Amino acid sequence: MDRVVALTRRPEFAALAGTVIVYLFFAWFGRPTFTTVLVTAGWVNVAAELAIVALPIALVMISGKLDLSVGANIAAAGITYALLCGHFGLPDIIGLPAGIAAATFFGFLNGLIVAKTGVSSFIVTLAMSFFIRGLIFGVTKLIVDNVQVAVDVAPWVENTLGGRIYLAYENAIYVAILVGIVVSWILYKTVFGNWVFAIGGDETSARAAGIPVDRTTIFLFMGSGFGAGLFGVISVALYGSAQVSAGQDKVFYTIIAVVIGGVLLTGGYGSTIGVIFGCMTFAIVTTGVNSTEWGGDWSLLIIGILLLVAVLTNNSFRKAAMSTGRTKSTPTNVEADDAQVTDVTATKEEAKNA
Repeated sequence: MDRVVALTRRPEFAALAGTVIVYLFFAWFGRPTFTTVLVTAGWVNVAAELAIVALPIALVMISGKLDLSVGANIAAAGITYALLCGHFGLPDIIGLPAGIAAATFFGFLNGLIVAKTGVSSFIVTLAMSFFIRGLIFGVTKLIVDNVQVAVDVAPWVENTLGGRIYLAYENAIYVAILVGIVVSWILYKTVFGNWVFAIGGDETSARAAGIPVDRTTIFLFMGSGFGAGLFGVISVALYGSAQVSAGQDKVFYTIIAVVIGGVLLTGGYGSTIGVIFGCMTFAIVTTGVNSTEWGGDWSLLIIGILLLVAVLTNNSFRKAAMSTGRTKSTPTNVEADDAQVTDVTATKEEAKNA
């Protein structure tokens, strides 16, 4: 019984419950269309694409930061890839990683500025978003005199990133699964994951404990840029072109999915499984509403209600978790992380003395 109670107080439980309720809701009101293979593939594809970007963003938000430049980074990666391969004729083996590298570099700039200046990540990434959009718009217009660049991707890229696994199910699904596994491993199985929770819980205490806050912040934003860049090149592989305006909707969609998934905007609390459920819930709503008689006009209203309910629920679940003691998914201070950092430091000192 205690295990059941503990399970209901985990951050991903509310996200799972929300996903199940929303799915059953649209399965009833959108019957029989919503449960068809085509519609199911539609919302699964949306969830997978969103998860590729949202999972790295979740790490940033657990650390108490925000990244509003992901949309611009998606466009930067896609445009870089398309220009190098579609316009200059370079092979995909160069253009594809170059696109991801471009977005990762902008993520590095975000993290560096936030870490070294102490300016709010909201302001820094918002400014970076405008900077990136302006840069790629000017460069693209200068080179091709257009805001869209077409490219014939190589067969191996189309088959691995842009194709489909089965029927209408995109290859982005297995990419999202791989991203989820990697992010979960980082968050739960590495010291870096402890640092992320500790920084989100109390950055001042984390610094006092010897945690490399600045370096961790830079790596987090680089990860966010990498995720955005990965989705950017996947979009090019799917549609055969890149647009300067690409990714604009992903800025807030990712934040909404992460919050619905149980991550607190204040940081220090959340889980990757919850974020995946959050992406599924968001995708079900945006896709499922078109299966009903109401049409897509009500999707934003439902998403707004879900977001508000998620914020209120997350706070309640966090308080409930705190009342039963600290767990790794629901850290309230950095005492355990202090001990771990101390142990690591002592080990290093012993090695040096030896």
